[in-house]
Amino acid sequence: MRFVLAAVACLAAPIAVQAQTPDGMAAWSRIYAVASHPRCTNCHVGSSGRPAWDDLGYGRNRLHGMNIVADASRIGAESIPCRACHISAAGENAVPHSAPQIDDAWRLPPVELAWRGKSSAEVCTQLRDPETNDGFDLVGLIDHVRTSAFVNYGFKPGAGRNSAPGSVASLAQDLQTWGDAGMPCEEG
Repeated sequence: MRFVLAAVACLAAPIAVQAQTPDGMAAWSRIYAVASHPRCTNCHVGSSGRPAWDDLGYGRNRLHGMNIVADASRIGAESIPCRACHISAAGENAVPHSAPQIDDAWRLPPVELAWRGKSSAEVCTQLRDPETNDGFDLVGLIDHVRTSAFVNYGFKPGAGRNSAPGSVASLAQDLQTWGDAGMPCEEG
């Protein structure tokens, strides 16, 4: 009898994982909708160090004003530091197109976290690998989403600014669902 129960349990496990895969892929689609939104990709620019203002009320394919290049420092120390205009203190961001404020030091994400122009499969592969996602396992990635002032700003950028779709809570839940399903990625 124990053998039969063990055999049933072994056979049922792959079915449960397969049943979660569609949920995981649906969650990934929502995660990618956030990661590929201009509110995120304008700073997740990679080695170019050139943040953008794409689709944030200034038109498409628009680089950040004042010819900003964050370079290797990721804070613009080589040209104009981010903090010259961006305010590193909590604020309401109530005035459209005024200097944005968050309770953290403004900077671009690490080069490894470039998402701008990348496909869903590329970003998915990148995010599920701690070697290419700034060292996060799933729990760390979810914690980062919940606690990062930058992520929070992406969903609540203030007056006159387009926000990423969803919320911090929904993104954290989608990451959990995606992780529970084995972090599936689209082919390609």
